[in-house]
Amino acid sequence: MTQTGTRAGTSDVGSGSRRLEGRSLRLVILLLAIACGASVANLYYAQPLLGLIRASFGISSGSAALVVTVTQVGYAAGLALLTPLGDLLENRKLASRTLAVTAVALLAAAVAPNFGAFLVAAAFIGVTSVVAQVLIPLAAHLAPAGSHGKYVGQVTSGLLLGIMLARTASSLVAVAWGWRGIYLISAVLMVIVAFALARLLPRRQPAHSASYPQLVRSTLAVARAEPLLRRRAAAQALMFGAFTAFWTAIALELTSQHHLSQAGIALFALVGAAGAMAAPVAGRLGDRGYSRPVRGAAAVLGVGALILAGLGSASLILLAVAAVLLDFAVQSNNVLSVRDIYALRPEARARINSVYMTTVFVGGAVASALTGIIDQRWGWSGVSMLGAVFVAAAGLVWLLDLRRR
Repeated sequence: MTQTGTRAGTSDVGSGSRRLEGRSLRLVILLLAIACGASVANLYYAQPLLGLIRASFGISSGSAALVVTVTQVGYAAGLALLTPLGDLLENRKLASRTLAVTAVALLAAAVAPNFGAFLVAAAFIGVTSVVAQVLIPLAAHLAPAGSHGKYVGQVTSGLLLGIMLARTASSLVAVAWGWRGIYLISAVLMVIVAFALARLLPRRQPAHSASYPQLVRSTLAVARAEPLLRRRAAAQALMFGAFTAFWTAIALELTSQHHLSQAGIALFALVGAAGAMAAPVAGRLGDRGYSRPVRGAAAVLGVGALILAGLGSASLILLAVAAVLLDFAVQSNNVLSVRDIYALRPEARARINSVYMTTVFVGGAVASALTGIIDQRWGWSGVSMLGAVFVAAAGLVWLLDLRRR
């Protein structure tokens, strides 16, 4: 790809990684992990609350599932339109100011008078919660040479914990203050995180001076020029589709079949958070050259987890084991895929991340839309089968990639 422009005398990350060493680097990586988890959690607060939202607005379960779809479509739009700005605008300002807008959207969701207004707020929450995908490439930039997998894995662990703990947090808050409470709390949290990023992150001004339309066109050019990026994005979109199908339908399954309260759903989601351990482990294995076999193992593990979820649906223990295994598989594949694509063009990591994550969340949005339909017609077994097919297709992409190599 021809670089559209550079800004002389700017400080891209190479110098930033030299300035941040030891304790300072660990502190910044910890902040990035917390910020990623807090921002991406906004996408998942609604999943265990669908029953309460359905009752509050007097809608069907299929309509309630639209909350997940709309949020993920919004996130995909943000990934396509906002994330490439990480290669153009100063990263610290971009992240902190975007989170301030997220806080406004969360406040709007908390006070939404009807379901239509809530859906609009959910879409804006999705669009502006892409801050995590600005910060993960920043972690790769800050990481010392040869340890990108390690540091990206640590930040991704924070992201995954945010995803998994979001369900627990929203369920517990709903028990105490109703389902709207989590949106108010998160709005305050976004303001705090935005302030912390503005104060503690190192300044990173990318070395590009292209206009925004040129930046978008160059993003599309990167997608066309990098077949490895397309393959990694397609495989993770399928893996994430299975993940979304599982967690969109599981709350309804736990309430209708296992008669769990909102607090019980919170505990179940907390068990699933154990899958966050996969991210740093997978990152280190990738740094040691085991990316290919681990991605293949992740596909096998994911299919097995969803078969277990379908056959063992009568047992809460088996469902919990399936949740942990599925999360482990999805996150392992994601960390290793991100490690591979970030090595393609270090100067274009934000645009590469935009292509990758937009594809991934389009897969999630499609899966959540299908999940609402399939769950109404065939129940939990149908949803489990849908997820297994998605992961098997990701395994097929891995096999084709293996043959190509």
